[in-house]
Amino acid sequence: MILVILCKDKPNSYKKRMEVIDEHRKYLSTKPIKTLLSGPLTDISGIKMNGSFFMVEASSEDEIKKFQINDPIYKAGIWSEITISPFNKRVDNLSPIIK
Repeated sequence: MILVILCKDKPNSYKKRMEVIDEHRKYLSTKPIKTLLSGPLTDISGIKMNGSFFMVEASSEDEIKKFQINDPIYKAGIWSEITISPFNKRVDNLSPIIK
């Protein structure tokens, strides 16, 4: 099933996020879960990160929780709020059109 994970950072945690961002990226590069789309949430400038977004394919919410507890950003206590929701894709303008 496809699920969306929305993680909002605690206020004033940008510096701490930047301290673990390379470790976080390294963790994601090991492909601990099937990620369909992911990236940081940002402030209005589009530059300063303040959260994380993942669209993943997983068999259960437990699989997602295992993925998260091993994430360096989670371990650093940066996220204040995590929302996990099943997702029913109806429109996809990101994927290439195959003819």
